[in-house]
Amino acid sequence: MTTSDAPRVLVDKQSRAVYRAQVAVAVAVRDAVEKAGLDRTLVELLNVRVSQINGCAYCLDVHVRDALKGGETTQRLAVLSAWRETDLFTEQERAALTLAESVTLLPSTYEQDRDYAEARQHLDDDQLSAVVWVAIAMNSFNRISIVSRHRPRPAREGS
Repeated sequence: MTTSDAPRVLVDKQSRAVYRAQVAVAVAVRDAVEKAGLDRTLVELLNVRVSQINGCAYCLDVHVRDALKGGETTQRLAVLSAWRETDLFTEQERAALTLAESVTLLPSTYEQDRDYAEARQHLDDDQLSAVVWVAIAMNSFNRISIVSRHRPRPAREGS
């Protein structure tokens, strides 16, 4: 057996109380998003972008479907990894994407200060905080799925 064949512990199943606490964080983040007046479509864009950066196939599968159900376009999802090279995203979306990427990648202090200042131009305090929490929560779920090797299931016909 190679190391890549070694069975993985499904940490969400093995430590259910911890996972329930993580889900409770996600619920609190959703409340913060609603309080901040951020659109659910924007949140799904952030979830997809963070999952792209982290390479989490399972979360990409879930959140691309959620984004499409929520009215996001296939065009914007297709170019999301290169969003800076398009004019398809609003200033608020661009600010939120900048901040979510910065929280995910944890660049140098200088770069993070630049990203924060850019986001600050288009997001109020509640929105900025909500975006940061969306990125933190999505990063956590990405890591749970990556470490546990959660895999997307083949889509059913018509899904």
